[in-house]
Amino acid sequence: MRVPLSWLREYVDLPAVTAHEIADRLTAAGLKLEAVTSYGHDVKNVVVGEVLAIEELQGFKKPIRHCRVEVGEAAPREIVCGATNFAVGDRVPVVLPGGVLPGGFEVGARKTYGRMSEGMICSERELGLSDEHDGIMVLAKSTPVGSDVVELLGLRDDVIEMEITPDIGYALSVRGVAREAATAFGSAFLDPADVSPPAESVPSYPASIADPTACDRFVLREIHGFDPAAPSPLWMRMRLSRAGVRPVSLAVDVTNYVMLELGQPLHAFDAARLDGGIVVRRAEPGETLETLDHVVRELDPEDILITDRSGVISMAGTMGGLHTEISDTSADIVIEAAHFSAGGVARMSRRHNLVSEASKRFERGVDRELPLYASWRAARLLAELGGGTIQPGVTHAEVEVEPVRVSIPSGYPGRVAGTSYDRETVIRRLEQVGCAVEAGEAAPADGIAAKLAVAGDDMLTVAPPSWRPDLTDPNDLAEEVIRLEGYQNLPSILPAAPAGAGLTEGQRLRRRVGRALAASGYVEVLSYPFVGEQDFDHLQLPADDDRRRAVRLANPLSEDEPLMRTTLLPGLLKTLVRNVGRGFGDVALFETGLVYRPSPGAPTAAPVLGVDRRPDGRELASIESALPAQPLRVGAVLTGEFERSGWWGGGRAGGWADAVEAARVVAGAAGVVLDVRADRHGPWHPGRCAALYAGDVLVGHAGELHPRVAEAYGLPPRTSAMEVELTRLERLLPGPAQAPSVSSYPIATQDVALVVDAATPVAAVESALREGAGGLLESIRLFDVYAGAQVGEGRKSLAYSLRFRAPDRTLTVEETTAARDAAVALAAMRTGARLRGV
Repeated sequence: MRVPLSWLREYVDLPAVTAHEIADRLTAAGLKLEAVTSYGHDVKNVVVGEVLAIEELQGFKKPIRHCRVEVGEAAPREIVCGATNFAVGDRVPVVLPGGVLPGGFEVGARKTYGRMSEGMICSERELGLSDEHDGIMVLAKSTPVGSDVVELLGLRDDVIEMEITPDIGYALSVRGVAREAATAFGSAFLDPADVSPPAESVPSYPASIADPTACDRFVLREIHGFDPAAPSPLWMRMRLSRAGVRPVSLAVDVTNYVMLELGQPLHAFDAARLDGGIVVRRAEPGETLETLDHVVRELDPEDILITDRSGVISMAGTMGGLHTEISDTSADIVIEAAHFSAGGVARMSRRHNLVSEASKRFERGVDRELPLYASWRAARLLAELGGGTIQPGVTHAEVEVEPVRVSIPSGYPGRVAGTSYDRETVIRRLEQVGCAVEAGEAAPADGIAAKLAVAGDDMLTVAPPSWRPDLTDPNDLAEEVIRLEGYQNLPSILPAAPAGAGLTEGQRLRRRVGRALAASGYVEVLSYPFVGEQDFDHLQLPADDDRRRAVRLANPLSEDEPLMRTTLLPGLLKTLVRNVGRGFGDVALFETGLVYRPSPGAPTAAPVLGVDRRPDGRELASIESALPAQPLRVGAVLTGEFERSGWWGGGRAGGWADAVEAARVVAGAAGVVLDVRADRHGPWHPGRCAALYAGDVLVGHAGELHPRVAEAYGLPPRTSAMEVELTRLERLLPGPAQAPSVSSYPIATQDVALVVDAATPVAAVESALREGAGGLLESIRLFDVYAGAQVGEGRKSLAYSLRFRAPDRTLTVEETTAARDAAVALAAMRTGARLRGV
């Protein structure tokens, strides 16, 4: 909404402040400022001149005139001009040498077309008044010669432009902004809608409302004998242009002017093209309308229409029909002002992708009481400026609407703001908005107001004004009190943390896992949760793999990725490829996020429910059944050197063992010891894939990616990955973390080397040693693996370091030896292990 400051000052007695100061006050009141634009402040030395003589210059391709112009100086000025729409005796605006036009364009005396030109005769566009440039601007004959055109035409002005949010539709008018400015400055407000239409009981053009849900007030007035050739006055065209509306013709300009002034959209019909009485109704099947933009529109049964006997003549509150528009021959006019359904107009506007200045106002809520006054204001302007006669009578079709009344505890606005507003302040601010406030004695026993009241509150019954249809509940009223008291005056108070609140165990686990992986050298990334069928193909997943069953998005961001991910690996691998492609060959990444696994037989889409009531149990169950399972997982990928090389020596390339170790780090953060077993599971290499178990629960996989997967994604060979389901680990949490007891007694170390078959899993040997060693074992570490002639073909040697410690004593050699022997014995029984060298 663009509001010229000169227009605003007509309706509010503002002090001597600048446009920026006014904009600051309006911003503090909750209106969003877009810009402040100045007009005419750089214009100078433009005066009114009278054309004394005109000489037509010959020999040029276009008309050129040499004019003598009286400008109130000692001698007339000689000016060369190319326009032909003025004559001797006309009064015209003249820029004298040294003068400046809008945009900083300086005018001087110069020789042109063989004659000296001492200035310039101006058009409206050159003066910044409008886009009109067909000819010179001709002023009234009574305009004093030599007078300052800037002051005469009001060229100097400032325009405040604001973005109007949907909840303050009343501010889409000079009337609404002026009311806010009056409140902000504590100044008097002159309501432009305070006009007195004649009390007429005789109807004008016949009209009726067939659908009360579409329209509850419809007003018509008639003007006869209107001169369609009458021009719009300059002041009106200036205001329309600066408000962002292009002047068209007097009839159209008047309706636009009143709409901008009062906020009530109007429409003018050519009375000669109307056929019978007007009816406001919904569309019927198969109806169409050619609108003013020359588009034939197929109408929807929910569209709100204005019709006569010939059919549809207008889309209510949005755009008129071409058949009944005002033309160059329209002498009789019917002015329509109405109050249409805000939701109905909004849906119709979006349905037809047709947004107009009228629809923007109707969908935000228009003052229901305005149609009578706005139509009278427009009729008077048309009669005064266009020479027409207002016909006696007015058509006023109306549907009774129950007035809105809202109960609010007097202390509620202060509680919302976190401060204290006394009862008188609340009443005063609500009355400034335009509300009628009645004081009550006590809170009612039920209702919204009763739930908001506290001891000591008395109740206020508030009737919002007709121009504020957005005020419908106590929160709306509280917001009005708070914004008028000043958002800048609200105290900055941190809310008290409620007792017992904090992170859940699952949230703590997620943070521990992230810190542990970061400390192990991995960098966290965040990927989009969208994948495509090509990702499953690149992972070499079989056609019947459950991970190919994915949720499809109804409106995907990319047609190449229309599915929700069922595994974290595609996003991690794409991020890894991007880093490798940019020269970072040694990369270790991890991500924590949800995957989406639909259940077999689940509906493909959730039902769409209405918003008029709370869903019942059956409907909630239908929604739940359509939702996929959403477990939380953590994944990691690595390639290149995991331990960097340098002057200190050679590094170490990352491999499947690092991926398994990353899974152990994750499990360690959950207080779980993983059982690592060999497995064949895509997209991992069938000989370098580990299934990760916590007890009997499968929690994930780790290992080296299959070579075909690395090739499909463009990854380096031997790239490794890990994926663990944190949701399953969370179920195994032993409870809140307990600080371990630390023994002050010395540690005892026993090393043992066991020879086993080459196919025996290391994890099985370690598990047997751990269990056999008993409670004195503090830790176990594999420090060497050997395969060669000394242990025999098809055999390998595993060397472990066992650390023993007791919490209450120093262990003896006999005790540690016995524990070691028990561990070796159980390993021998389970895996066939034997001590090396025995």
